[in-house]
Amino acid sequence: MKGLLKEKKIILCITGSIAAYKAAMLTRLFIKQGAQVQVLMTPAATSFISPLTLSTLSKNPVYTDVIDGNAWNSHVDLGLWADTMIIAPATANTMAKCANGIADSIVVATYLSAKCPVFFAPAMDLDMWKHGSTKQNIKTLQSYGNHIIPVGKGELASGLFGDGRMAEPEEIIQHLDTLFSSELDFLNKSVVVNAGPTQEAIDPVRYIGNHSSGKMGIEIAEEFARRGANVSLILGPTNLLPSNSSINIHHVKSAEEMFVATTQAYKTADIGVLAAAVADFTPADYSATKIKKKDSGMQIELKRTKDIAKYLGQSKKDKQILVGFALETNNENAHARKKLTSKNFDFIVLNSLRNKGAGFKHDTNQVTFLFPDNKVQEFQLKSKKEVAVDIANAVQSLI
Repeated sequence: MKGLLKEKKIILCITGSIAAYKAAMLTRLFIKQGAQVQVLMTPAATSFISPLTLSTLSKNPVYTDVIDGNAWNSHVDLGLWADTMIIAPATANTMAKCANGIADSIVVATYLSAKCPVFFAPAMDLDMWKHGSTKQNIKTLQSYGNHIIPVGKGELASGLFGDGRMAEPEEIIQHLDTLFSSELDFLNKSVVVNAGPTQEAIDPVRYIGNHSSGKMGIEIAEEFARRGANVSLILGPTNLLPSNSSINIHHVKSAEEMFVATTQAYKTADIGVLAAAVADFTPADYSATKIKKKDSGMQIELKRTKDIAKYLGQSKKDKQILVGFALETNNENAHARKKLTSKNFDFIVLNSLRNKGAGFKHDTNQVTFLFPDNKVQEFQLKSKKEVAVDIANAVQSLI
């Protein structure tokens, strides 16, 4: 059965507790629900359960250290990749390190890099659970926005009876289901996103294009899909693809193909986000054979392409939302506000090539949202994944 965890990217962290044996069943349940699972282990955890077992169940290699031989297991990339992170079992030792930023394992290093919701499923003996330092560490972790899954009561490994048992795998699944059900704020909404460059053919060999990689648009499509939307991604020529298999991808090359696919998809969509870098001009004449070099040079006559944003803005229905992008190099706000009005956008996402780390091919972006009522939201430089979250949040506020 595949439910709310389908396509979710989950980091499962296992620490040194006898309850680590439950991680095998938890991994199996995640996979059964259609999730992608990356297992991380502290060195102590490997004494309780084999990395081979968990690698077999998760269908991924298990990481036990940031540096593995000559390989670098990037805790930063892991923290950006995940939809959620669960530390189960979470020992008193690991919770203390997470609460105080002691990054001496791949588990804590990844926790400190995580941009997603993090769950702790504590497991320890009765007196450790009741100790004031443990209680204080839990309060600290909760103050950072982390989720603590309640412990169970029963017979403990020491022979004592009381609180401290790690929650059963089925209970942990229920807690994650609750999280993701509350995040499905675009459930049953239809979203069309266009992304990437276009290529305007001159002859069978050459074309006019731009430097867009499609990263920003792909992250937007991923975020809407993660939050329950039915997403159609109109994608120009790029080597990048979204990881969520529920996204319906329509590959295009030219501005004309982008126009046809985007306008057709938007007819039945609730939301449109125009993140593609569509060529404004295309060759007036296409040569069916390769144009040969001439000593005198060559001139190419260009003609305007169809304006996707203007067409959609004019045909937009009352309850439809349309979001545009403006990439500028000078007079940014003035140009973006003119485009916001002329295209009838609900808001426009402005970024400038003058901002370091923003624009084409970067993993980061720095944007400003401009709204028709003169409202402005400015953001600091952040990952494109985080920018996608901001865009989806702004759309949700309009809904």
